[in-house]
Amino acid sequence: MSPHAVGRRRVHRSVAIGLPLAVLATLALSGTAVAHGRATEPRVTGTATLGDIPLGTFSNSLLPGTVDDDRGVDLGGIGSDIYPTGRKGEFWTVTDRGPNGQIKVDGKKRRTFPVPGFDPAIVKIRVSGKTVRVVDSIPITTFSGKAVTGLSNQEGRDEAPYSYDAQEPLAYNPNGLDTEGIVRAADGSFWLVDEYGPSLVHVSARGRVLTRYVPEGLNLTGTDYKVVEALPAVLLHRKINRGFEGLAQLAGGDLAIALQSPLSLPDEDAGEASRTTRLLRFSPKKQAVTAEYAYRFDPVDVVDPGEDDTSELKISSVVAVGHDRLLVEERTDNAARIHEVRLTRGANILSDAWDDDTTSPSLEELDDPAAAGVPVLRKRLVVDLGKVAGVPGKIEGIARVDDDTLALINDNDFGMTDGSEAFDADGRLVDSDIETTVTYVRLSNRI
Repeated sequence: MSPHAVGRRRVHRSVAIGLPLAVLATLALSGTAVAHGRATEPRVTGTATLGDIPLGTFSNSLLPGTVDDDRGVDLGGIGSDIYPTGRKGEFWTVTDRGPNGQIKVDGKKRRTFPVPGFDPAIVKIRVSGKTVRVVDSIPITTFSGKAVTGLSNQEGRDEAPYSYDAQEPLAYNPNGLDTEGIVRAADGSFWLVDEYGPSLVHVSARGRVLTRYVPEGLNLTGTDYKVVEALPAVLLHRKINRGFEGLAQLAGGDLAIALQSPLSLPDEDAGEASRTTRLLRFSPKKQAVTAEYAYRFDPVDVVDPGEDDTSELKISSVVAVGHDRLLVEERTDNAARIHEVRLTRGANILSDAWDDDTTSPSLEELDDPAAAGVPVLRKRLVVDLGKVAGVPGKIEGIARVDDDTLALINDNDFGMTDGSEAFDADGRLVDSDIETTVTYVRLSNRI
């Protein structure tokens, strides 16, 4: 990989002073904001790129001996989420479960883990000019200090793990985490979300798992940390590899959690066709879910005009704006739109019929949930990132920098692609050349 990017710069806006009133009116009607004599549109104001860091070097510096062969993979995947540290240009990020892909064998896809010893990590980065630098890293470990790894948890529920070439089966690991969202609590500890359970994970300031909160009835045993069944049982119907992905810390300390995709309820076909997913509100003080909300995606061709498959819709990031407001990112791999929603008491559907997996039709099957009496969250479009030049694909992390600027980070999948061609004849990665990039976007209006 060759790290380079366009340096951060303030973009001068076109002066509107002196334009005829008719022209100004046309700009206003077309959606272009006019303020203080300047016409403004959302725009990229800077980008910075992470340089090459061999994955084995990175991992073994945190937990010696965890990676014996990184197969030529560099550190990546830190774009699962991004959270401000409080210092200008610095952010907490988190990796996902590590390099993984899919290879078809006898017509069926197998999930590969080319570096099975990789341990998910919390990574503090600093953006300086065109460069993203790692300034601190924290391995996520079990109670006894061992690597949790990113391996699948439960046979029959999670995808079976295989070697890089999909030929050798690997052992399941109940401790394994597919970490995604991250926030930091006032006491210095971290909260993460995970796709496997799906689960909410509380870890210490040094990365040790304190408690993993999972759906009722998951029956996850054999872990080297505390597991509490505190989430609605209906979440057991999450799609494979589509558990929790977005996490935000509301003013006051409550957590907002986003399910990446609609549940497979009552079956996979219903989940693939649905545009309704769910958000949760979790109280760390009560160690319980206190509210649940129905969230409705825009049609897929609105989010991404080049896509016609509804199942490609995902929520990857949520950002808190006060006590009860969230920015919610709807995306495909190629485009994204950010909406603002308010988590009102009247929209709470926790413990009602929609949490009963025998309800028919299910929430996910409803073509128009609002018409059926479901209090769907109302939303307001903040920005269509697909229309902002310079924004990369697969944006999974969003942070609020100030009242009108967002920092975006993409997931580069550790430079991996799917298929047997992902590695050469010597078992070394054929890199996709997609870099991990932090992109700053200036919005039209303040948040």
